Amino acid sequence: MAAADARGSELGRYLKARRAQVRPEDVGLPVGAGLRRTPGLRREELAALAGVSVDYYIRLERGRETNPSPAVVDALGRALRLRGDAHERLHELAELASGRVGELPASSDHTVRDSVLRMLESVRPLPAYVVSRYNRLLAANPPGRRLLPGLWDWPEDQRNLTRYLFLHPVGRTLYQPWEETVALSVAHLRAVAGADPDDPELTALVGELVVKSPEFARLWERYDVCERGGGQKSFRHPKVGSMTLTYEVMQLARTGGQRMVVYQAAPGTPDETAMLRLDAVGARPESAPLDRPEPDAEPCPAPRVAAAHASAG
Repeated sequence: MAAADARGSELGRYLKARRAQVRPEDVGLPVGAGLRRTPGLRREELAALAGVSVDYYIRLERGRETNPSPAVVDALGRALRLRGDAHERLHELAELASGRVGELPASSDHTVRDSVLRMLESVRPLPAYVVSRYNRLLAANPPGRRLLPGLWDWPEDQRNLTRYLFLHPVGRTLYQPWEETVALSVAHLRAVAGADPDDPELTALVGELVVKSPEFARLWERYDVCERGGGQKSFRHPKVGSMTLTYEVMQLARTGGQRMVVYQAAPGTPDETAMLRLDAVGARPESAPLDRPEPDAEPCPAPRVAAAHASAG
């Protein structure tokens, strides 16, 4: 498939997925009698709400029309009740479909600079790690590794935070509530994937998770989008107990999408006490590499990668 066709199809998939999530009554339309075969809005309903012809909208959704004006994109966003990151993603996909954006982001680099490794050490005892654009764990300081029990027992190329959430037995019990955490994780993966849905690293990850996890497949098809720059997570950690931590996400320049994530807790709280224990349990020799598995990590067999790959849309 040509690049322009692929980008237009990604825009179309986004429109279709978001259209399915808007009920007629949400936008002031009568529900009508009888069973609706279409989840959410029909194409003709969305076209009418956005003030475009049905034929034009169908071509847009099927990837045959790749040059919608900013006014049309705004009208579609309003009709679909998109806000914030979701509305911004619609504009980004329209820009990509039209070719107004020159180049896609460079493929993610999995080499972590020495200066970043030193930063990971400098923030101790705060847990911190570095992930790639598609959430592969690349490096961590000791409390950062211990925050994710068992993940570092997997082979290096399998240490992906999204995979851990859905396929690792500890990953499914570590975060509270798990359902909310994975929904946000998939929405973030959708956000960073939009610019290059055919990236090999992404398609391999999505293909595996769609096959192995019905929950991931359902969330991926929703096409929710959320850029994450920080927030709060609650953990039920097998070593240090329950804790709620805030976190900040910092983009690392010239890395193809690497991000450094640092957790912290309010001083003097039980959450801080639990967090600080992560830097005390199973102490390692100071000369050990930052990405070496911890001796106190829970053993877990590496997941088998599914052969089938799925499209990012």
